[in-house]
Amino acid sequence: MRLCAHFVIAVVYLLTGLLPSRAEDRIVDLVDPFLGTAPLNNAEVIGFKPPWRVWAGLTFPGASLPNAMVQLSPITEFRSGAGYEYEDETIYAFTHTNKGHWNLCYIPILPVTGNVDPSDYGSTFRHENESASPGYYQVKLDRYRINAELTATLRCGFHRYTYPAGETKKLLLNLGVSNERIREWGLEQVGDQAFEGFQDAREKVYFYATTNCPIKSIDQVRRSRRRNLTIVTFEDGEEPLEVRIGLSFVSTDNARANLEAELATSSFGEVRAAAASTWERVLSKIKVSGGTSRERGLFYSCLYRSMLWPALRSDVNREFSDQGGNVIKKDFDYYTNPSLWDDYRNKLVLLAILEPEVTCDVIQSMIDRGNVTGFMPTFFHGDHAAPFIAGSYLRGLRDYDVPRAYELLVANATLESKARPYLDEYISCGYVSTPAIDNPMVETKAKAGVTKTLEYAYDDYAVALLANELGDEKTHQEMVRRAGNYANVFDPSTGLMRGRLDSGQWVEPFDARYPYYEYMYREANAWQSSFFVPHDTEGLVARFSSPTMFEQQVDRLFSIPWDSRHIARNVTCFIGQYCHGNQPDHGFPYLYYWVGKQEKSQVILKEIMTRFYGMDDGRTLCGMDDAGEMSSWYVFNAIGIYPYSPADPEYIVCVPVFDKVELTVGDNVLNIEKRGEGIRIRQITCDSQRVPGYFIPHALLVDGEKLVIDVNAVTN
Repeated sequence: MRLCAHFVIAVVYLLTGLLPSRAEDRIVDLVDPFLGTAPLNNAEVIGFKPPWRVWAGLTFPGASLPNAMVQLSPITEFRSGAGYEYEDETIYAFTHTNKGHWNLCYIPILPVTGNVDPSDYGSTFRHENESASPGYYQVKLDRYRINAELTATLRCGFHRYTYPAGETKKLLLNLGVSNERIREWGLEQVGDQAFEGFQDAREKVYFYATTNCPIKSIDQVRRSRRRNLTIVTFEDGEEPLEVRIGLSFVSTDNARANLEAELATSSFGEVRAAAASTWERVLSKIKVSGGTSRERGLFYSCLYRSMLWPALRSDVNREFSDQGGNVIKKDFDYYTNPSLWDDYRNKLVLLAILEPEVTCDVIQSMIDRGNVTGFMPTFFHGDHAAPFIAGSYLRGLRDYDVPRAYELLVANATLESKARPYLDEYISCGYVSTPAIDNPMVETKAKAGVTKTLEYAYDDYAVALLANELGDEKTHQEMVRRAGNYANVFDPSTGLMRGRLDSGQWVEPFDARYPYYEYMYREANAWQSSFFVPHDTEGLVARFSSPTMFEQQVDRLFSIPWDSRHIARNVTCFIGQYCHGNQPDHGFPYLYYWVGKQEKSQVILKEIMTRFYGMDDGRTLCGMDDAGEMSSWYVFNAIGIYPYSPADPEYIVCVPVFDKVELTVGDNVLNIEKRGEGIRIRQITCDSQRVPGYFIPHALLVDGEKLVIDVNAVTN
């Protein structure tokens, strides 16, 4: 029966022309979980000679399921992004939580043998003895001659360690360390083959672990606060050591319940196969054909990276610890906050398309936090819960407390708080001012007034959309008016967005190419900030004397050389002044559409996808993946659509990388087909009806059958 099933699958795939192209192929086998772990080393690509080790993509290669509580991954350096740097040669632990932002990396465990020196316990490894696929990670630890294998469920990690024959099996737990400061920790044996404990850092995480080998002893080896090690020694036996660990952010009892529900009776092979099957289901929601093997590998690696975060925080009994530290039980799955400043641009739109149930629970989780504080949560900068929630609502996602979500968003937009700093000034003056500072530097701390003004204006637009849908005309009109505040920081003499003092004067002197972390701009310079008006790009064009003048300004964006003396750690990889290594200008390649030059945009898009993804050894990204934002950018553009304004339920059409795409949205399958060769879009048709312009509505993804993008070469 199994052979027959494989034969039928092969015939179906070959007839449809979609991947997999051979019976034994699976989409999960195209994914490289190491994408983004390798560093940028080429100064010419970076844009300057870095005086430090470049951050790489801040991704992790370990085992996880989509949006899971557990990310079980190796650590080569604590407090270094995701904790794993491809160029490192020593593994110090396998930890159970990861995001890639210098946090988490909880519950470090390392299998060891012999006497353990608390100041020297890591193991070298070689990449030829290391492998990973969705839901699985493996490495040979040279020092201890142990083959380590990891897999995971939603809330549990499964370790399998094959020790050398005759060696006593030991585990090292260093609970005094994570990627965050540890306030307190604990560990105790709770049975012949079980132990439990906790780490208290920014969050308090509990664990319960069972082993297939009896525990002989648990001993403390103290060297310092961060080298306070626990050694678990096991009775001798020839079989591999298997460790099942359940996590909970509520209690050890819940951690045990999670373990018993998800992992207690399953074998390592069964859990690994189930993880691969889960990923195959998710990744198969977008099936592509055509392109090169490299492009297909990059596509599915990016799609995989896009679906890892936000992370689950509620247990199998649906209990979780809320914003106030109270144990709550609700009828939804509780998730971490999204990385809103980064991923509202595209990743959360992709999540809404492919995993609408998860998206609704993420929003309800944000509402729950907002009920404690009185404001909708934000992340890092801006108030981008507004476009996320408005865009989700307009895409038909309603399975959350919509009225309360709206109340919290209006509170953010009308009451100054940590959600929107300097809001009162923004409302009264129409912009957030820049303080007068002599000789500001990259690291100068100030208000990032230009970026706040631009972002608040877009967030106001998003609130206006939702107000209109919910019949709040007064708020709708006010937010529409405020959405035009971007114009208050537009300097006609330079054609750029520029800082203004509280007096209304422009900031002097002004160097449009100089990058700042939060003076005038947030992690950007003037060029990387000045075109951020996704809700009114037509209005921005109209501020120039002619469309030609706007086009020439965009030409300058992509052609003025980057000054290698301008060094900002996470502002890297340039096309002119455009920076793909950081998020603020990721929508700018499409600007040529507004002057009738779509093909010029496609030149930029193609260069970005070709140059900045899978660089060097194929495992390097041009900047931080930021919880999947950079990966999602590639996914959308590769299939031929992009959420230029994520608050709006529509997508700008570009030339797909692939000849055919099957996009599954709910019960509908939309076929996207590229016809012809070239970079100029000749016409767009949906179900044989011509689409005017370059935008398609979200409804097409839900109900349409075929989107055809006809392209040809540029002949003049």
